[in-house]
Amino acid sequence: MNRESQLAREDFQRVPENLWRARVIHTNDFEYCSPPEDMVIQRGEIIVASTRYGRDMARLLGSIMDRDGIEAREVRLINRIATEEDLKRREMLQSKETEAHAICQEKISNLGLAMRLVIAHYVFDEPGIVFFFTADTRIDFRKLVRELVSHFKTRIELRQIGARDETRTVGGLAVCGRPCCCHGVTDKLAPVSIRMAKDQNLSLNSLKISGPCGRLLCCLAYEHEYYASERKLMPREGSRITYKGTNYIVNEVDVFARKFHVNTARGHRMEVPVSRSKCNDNGIWTILPEENSVAADTAAEDT
Repeated sequence: MNRESQLAREDFQRVPENLWRARVIHTNDFEYCSPPEDMVIQRGEIIVASTRYGRDMARLLGSIMDRDGIEAREVRLINRIATEEDLKRREMLQSKETEAHAICQEKISNLGLAMRLVIAHYVFDEPGIVFFFTADTRIDFRKLVRELVSHFKTRIELRQIGARDETRTVGGLAVCGRPCCCHGVTDKLAPVSIRMAKDQNLSLNSLKISGPCGRLLCCLAYEHEYYASERKLMPREGSRITYKGTNYIVNEVDVFARKFHVNTARGHRMEVPVSRSKCNDNGIWTILPEENSVAADTAAEDT
């Protein structure tokens, strides 16, 4: 039975009513967890719970009321509330992790492996050390594992992680001045695409829309649904609209102000609110006269 299967034995068959969110202290992974029926827990407490790497220490962030989208296999069992002895042991393990990191880094250099060690982590309630690293290509680290096992005399696990995972683990400040979303909000973020930046009229300069990890900003996904729904109510930039016999070109769309700007070839500029625009079944946009817009707004208010 592999390690993932062993951990699954402590998973839940259905999403429990008493559901909490916790952050694994050292790796900064976020986990959904639930206590046994006779255990009373509260926000901020340190617990020992099953995680994707084994039983580890985590801090309770709060209970979850909206369970939509959460699957039973994602929920882990809370084994116990951390005791004073647990906290002292965790402190001792942290000092050992610093030493393990240095030893592993030295062996990586001696073997000439093209990998960057991120952290070394002693799994709290089980024997073993997990080393997290990044690399541009797939690494054959079998010799490294043998040397580490020979030195530490315990189970050794090497995990190759991506740039986003490295930032989630070590943390840092984003361009907004707040902690990186993957580190301070959640590690279960929606995929981010350059299309989202285009829909939000952001600069496509990679330096401006990328985080410390070098990937697209996670926060681009937060408002994308709003932008996508609002943009359906407006014509796209570059589209042509005829109004009172004059041809206009849409040159700017302001989603938050819910209006767009059009220009004629002679430079005449007009600002049009969303309430004065309409798209027919053929995808052709028209600008409604002002009186029609006022009447429609009045009717909507009366309704």
